[in-house]
Amino acid sequence: LSMDNYQNIITEELRLEVPKEYKDIWLKAEIEVWEPWLKKQKGFLDRQVFYNQEKGEALLLVNWENKKLWKEISIEEVESIQLLFEEKIKNFIDEETNPFKLIYSGELHKQK
Repeated sequence: LSMDNYQNIITEELRLEVPKEYKDIWLKAEIEVWEPWLKKQKGFLDRQVFYNQEKGEALLLVNWENKKLWKEISIEEVESIQLLFEEKIKNFIDEETNPFKLIYSGELHKQK
């Protein structure tokens, strides 16, 4: 990436409620469902996954080449992957609903 492109990089920020007892299951489903899908997306660079043990909260930072490529992904496609993710979770745990609630979704722009 040239310096010009570097300034266009945008980071998708996602915060999720991830109960401690389900952390490993959540991580496994993230790796099996979201990771392969993300790697196929045009403009996807990488992602970082963090977990706050005290709060029972996860932070995902997904880096994209630019906002245009990121936003070209249809909401329908994202929702279908989310459904796959939730189905996988339900196979792992005896819950009818997804225990991982989205707390926050936003974007970050690197300053330097």
